[in-house]
Amino acid sequence: MPSIEDRDRRLLAWLGAGLLAGGMPTNEVEEDVQEVARALGHPHAQVGALPTAVTITLSAGRPSTSERVEGGLRLDQLAEVAALQARLRVGSIGPEQALARLATLRADPHRYALPGLFAGGVLSGVGIGLILTPAWPSVLFAAFLSPVTVLLLRLAGASSTIRLLMPLFAAFATSVAAFGAARLGLIESPLWTLVAPIAVILPGATIVTGLIELGAGAMVAGTARLAHGTVQMLLFALGVGAAAALLRVPLDQLDPTRPVDLGWWAPLLGIVVVTVAISLLESLPLRLLPWVLVSVLATYLAQTLGTTGLDSRWAGAFLGAFVASLAATLVEFLRPALPRVVVFQPSFWLLVPGSLGLVSVAQADVAPVAAAGAVGEVTLVVIALSLGIAVGASLARPLRHVARRLGLAYLLGPLRRGG
Repeated sequence: MPSIEDRDRRLLAWLGAGLLAGGMPTNEVEEDVQEVARALGHPHAQVGALPTAVTITLSAGRPSTSERVEGGLRLDQLAEVAALQARLRVGSIGPEQALARLATLRADPHRYALPGLFAGGVLSGVGIGLILTPAWPSVLFAAFLSPVTVLLLRLAGASSTIRLLMPLFAAFATSVAAFGAARLGLIESPLWTLVAPIAVILPGATIVTGLIELGAGAMVAGTARLAHGTVQMLLFALGVGAAAALLRVPLDQLDPTRPVDLGWWAPLLGIVVVTVAISLLESLPLRLLPWVLVSVLATYLAQTLGTTGLDSRWAGAFLGAFVASLAATLVEFLRPALPRVVVFQPSFWLLVPGSLGLVSVAQADVAPVAAAGAVGEVTLVVIALSLGIAVGASLARPLRHVARRLGLAYLLGPLRRGG
């Protein structure tokens, strides 16, 4: 029979692996797991987290336990892990119960099953199209091509080869369709139009998370994420370049100007559609949709204020990231059953530089002379995002501490599957 120390090490390792699988920065995972360790009576626990593994020892010189991160978690599963972590911290659940729940977490079925996944994929393409390329031809293109991305995501879960090459496959298939449609006069600005159907798999969030980790001193984790995100972005660009070369796309079709034919209402409608899509794709209960919408809408409005009001894309990125951090914490304060990270992650769909980065890197592949300024701009946007998240998180930290001291995070209990 395992000792209490063995049990606690295993619990902390599983907990850290779950948070990492949800995409949380390693520095935040280490902090959260150490808080649980102190609550379990191990004030000198040491936690070492990398994007793909976590190591736990309860004190210096004692045995350690390592746990690999096997694949990602949906947002509803990440919410469950965050709720367990918080309940352990305040002692409202025992270690054995938490271990039993973590052992079965990955087996939880998707709330909306396969039809919900495809519906979410289509809606995500439509919503992001309304935000990035508000023109009906581009929006319809995104609606038709988005199921291809969902299909690749499903296949990637069963094959490591497809998972490795998915950025290349997705970008090539979408680019062939976009350049072909542009040649027939069906769409304009194919470089921007091809982004919406594949936006959900662009590595912008990985790149920004890597910069957050670097800023927090997690040099190994941050460098690894940046390298991984950069390689993925290059694979996307290679897919676009291969399609352009195959179809002999003329340079006039590589104009990076975004098509904007619809009114001011299009991006706002897109925000609502994207929020519904997130709930369907990530298996979130629809009753939580208004709270996610509040955070995403606040992020978009702040980003728009900086971009248009201050006439600066990096200022918009900074303000959007800043407000996203504060809004997510405020939602957790007002709605204790909804962990901050679950509200914050969807904001990345608006904040991440994936779309801008793909267009810039793709230009570098097919039109190098026109791309130099765009690549420099996207670099500034990424840095501004990281700075905004860091500043917002720092200002929000006192609010999180107040919520924890008052015990608000558990008045409503953890998120329950099917709720």
